[in-house]
Amino acid sequence: MRRTGWVVAALAVLAGAAGWWQSGARWRGELYCFAQPGQVWEVGAVPAGAAPGCPDSRSVRAEVRAGQTRVEQFTFPDWQPGAVLDVLKAGGFTQLTARPDDGVQFEVVLTRGRERVLYLAAHQGAGTLVTLSSTPAR
Repeated sequence: MRRTGWVVAALAVLAGAAGWWQSGARWRGELYCFAQPGQVWEVGAVPAGAAPGCPDSRSVRAEVRAGQTRVEQFTFPDWQPGAVLDVLKAGGFTQLTARPDDGVQFEVVLTRGRERVLYLAAHQGAGTLVTLSSTPAR
């Protein structure tokens, strides 16, 4: 009986460890920063031609996991500064401010209720890197 108790306890510990490991799978994945894969900020589908991504930074990963920041990134092979912006606007965001394309980036601040999102579309050669970021509403 004593031996059986140890086996059961060991199996319970292993099962608990496996469950804990799997519960963090999102944070280890390449698209850890997306709350809903295939969606832009949970308001609409990723536009055609866009490749979703997340920053490689460990500190950003930790901040996203802790709920201190939110970030999503998309790359396009050509200059498409408004493709993701259109999805956000169709999802209920309004444009609060904008800085026109200066040859480096196009910047917009969007709002929906108390939520504010910084939208940056940066030139990457002929392509575009779009970064959406925000901090929790206070």
